[in-house]
Amino acid sequence: MLNEFKAFVMRGNVLDLAVGVIIGAAFGKIVSSLVDDVLMPPIGKALGHVDFSNLFLNLGDKPYETLAAAKAAGAPTLNYGVFLNTIINFLIVAFCVFLVIRMVNRWFMKPAPAGAPTTKDCPQCAMTIPITAKKCGHCTTQLA
Repeated sequence: MLNEFKAFVMRGNVLDLAVGVIIGAAFGKIVSSLVDDVLMPPIGKALGHVDFSNLFLNLGDKPYETLAAAKAAGAPTLNYGVFLNTIINFLIVAFCVFLVIRMVNRWFMKPAPAGAPTTKDCPQCAMTIPITAKKCGHCTTQLA
């Protein structure tokens, strides 16, 4: 059983997947920092000094100035600002992955060869007919 497990783990697909997950996690942290530390502060300033990560609805009885104060008091909150940051983070990650996959496809994927034509146009009526046709099914012209 140990040998089977070792053979499973050492297969290329499993190792490739492990490397992909590790790199993906590191890339996710980079994008999270980009969103939280670089993109959201100017957007928040443009919208009137709003800190998206501090936007919340207090579901408790007492009012709280900040999300941190509400969490410290154990108050129930609906953290829609954090959710907005997470959505923006996801969209940026998805767009970056799209760009990387697009670039890789352009570099390494060769276009599929064009297949041989299976139809042609009738010289008399210009309708599409099978390439092996001896007679046009539309105008009954004899073909060579």
